[in-house]
Amino acid sequence: MAVLLQGSLLITGAVSGIGRATALCMVRHGVTKLALGDIKSTQLPETKDKLLSKGSDLEVLVLELDVRSDASTEKAFAEAVAAFGRIDYLINNAGVPGSFTPTDQLSYSDWQRPFDVNLHAAIQQMLKQDMRETSLSRGSIVNVASILGLTGSSNPASGYSASKHAVIGLTRTDARHCAKQGIRINAVCPGYIDTPIVLNLDETVRKNLISQIPAGRPGKPEEVGNAIVFLASDLSSFMYGKGLVVDGGQICH
Repeated sequence: MAVLLQGSLLITGAVSGIGRATALCMVRHGVTKLALGDIKSTQLPETKDKLLSKGSDLEVLVLELDVRSDASTEKAFAEAVAAFGRIDYLINNAGVPGSFTPTDQLSYSDWQRPFDVNLHAAIQQMLKQDMRETSLSRGSIVNVASILGLTGSSNPASGYSASKHAVIGLTRTDARHCAKQGIRINAVCPGYIDTPIVLNLDETVRKNLISQIPAGRPGKPEEVGNAIVFLASDLSSFMYGKGLVVDGGQICH
């Protein structure tokens, strides 16, 4: 298998679901240095052990990272750069679903929470690091958005949907700004994927969501991880500011 990726990775929300699956996919395709960030840092060693079982040459750094906090984000990035010298790939995956409450009944704190987690700009911290300052500027950033960042939700999830629309807008704007520095920024837009967030949904909601998918099933986290590998690698070298949909055909209309 040809090596698609070389260098170091920092991924947020790495404890489980898409984050863990993406880390495993990135290792499968060549990444050997990984910084795993999550607010649930005590659970990260399990992800680390799964990664180390894939190869003895891997370097895996576990980071306590609360993306809502500038100080926590800066500390995590500083530790990753100190360990690996630079960051070549950043996957902004940390996210929360928000409240399934109609907008006119939503408290401000419930509205704000998905923005604080889903949108808080880890990208800005990334661009302060060596990947921007060196004469060999290069790198790839992939933001995990959602198909609800491209369309409206059939369920009352306005805070989540609005935050993911904002992630896509940020991706497009920063992609234009950073292209000349050799940094590509894209987003992946998953549909209904079997992750802890969606597995905890009400069973009626789950069945309704599956009925909307032409593929007839939810996606697997590794299917999103493979799409992220594509966006991070040179296979997508002429893609900037795009939102790659991985949804089993859910919004192909």
